[in-house]
Amino acid sequence: MFQAKARADILKEVVNVVSTLVDEAKFMVNADGLTLRAVDPAHIAMVDLQLGKDAFEEFKADETEIGIDIDKLSQFLKLARSDDIVDIKHDEEKRRLNFVVGDITRRMSLIDTTGMSDPKVPSLNLPAKLVVKVDDLVHGIKASESVSDHIALVANPDDFEMLCEGDMDQVQWKKSKKDMGMLESPSTVRSLFPLEYFSNMLKAVPSGSDVTMHLGNDYPVKVEFKIAGGKGSVSYLLAPRIESGD
Repeated sequence: MFQAKARADILKEVVNVVSTLVDEAKFMVNADGLTLRAVDPAHIAMVDLQLGKDAFEEFKADETEIGIDIDKLSQFLKLARSDDIVDIKHDEEKRRLNFVVGDITRRMSLIDTTGMSDPKVPSLNLPAKLVVKVDDLVHGIKASESVSDHIALVANPDDFEMLCEGDMDQVQWKKSKKDMGMLESPSTVRSLFPLEYFSNMLKAVPSGSDVTMHLGNDYPVKVEFKIAGGKGSVSYLLAPRIESGD
């Protein structure tokens, strides 16, 4: 059993976070809320999402798993204004979710979850931790997109920088420790990442939010932020591209 009512803008936030990496997703639902873990088809990135029952206007659920076509849900939510309330009911007999917003009802068949993986979150020792505004990061990304398809994230005790180096040009975005929410980096660490993945992840972060990042040397980056007005949390992991030594 699963039935809930939620503001459309909160559901849109969830869709934005998940659709960055996958088209179909398995949500685990229980009395406390819903969770999702998914890895993109190329196994480069992972998302770990938790949305507490407090993020909903109403929420009742037994433990169950629900497979959703994220593209279909995204199309339906485009019909809703941000402050509309979306009514959700799980029809177990017909294996579908029924969504109602205003005068519109969408009956959406569920996806079979038997073949869908349950990825484990790897345990990583990432020495650098920093907090920065997502809008600042997005600004730096925009400056980098025309230069290269990879971006280096570099942290040291005094500042954090994003560096994009092409064949001819270079873009550097730099923030000193005093202008950041937090910066802890015992030494200099650097990892290189696919720019498109990193950019898409940041686009899923609500504007005005703080982003917490954990970094190491040639290690995945962990990107953490809140959704649903702090009642939900998201963690992305993005694998590095190991730089050649030449």
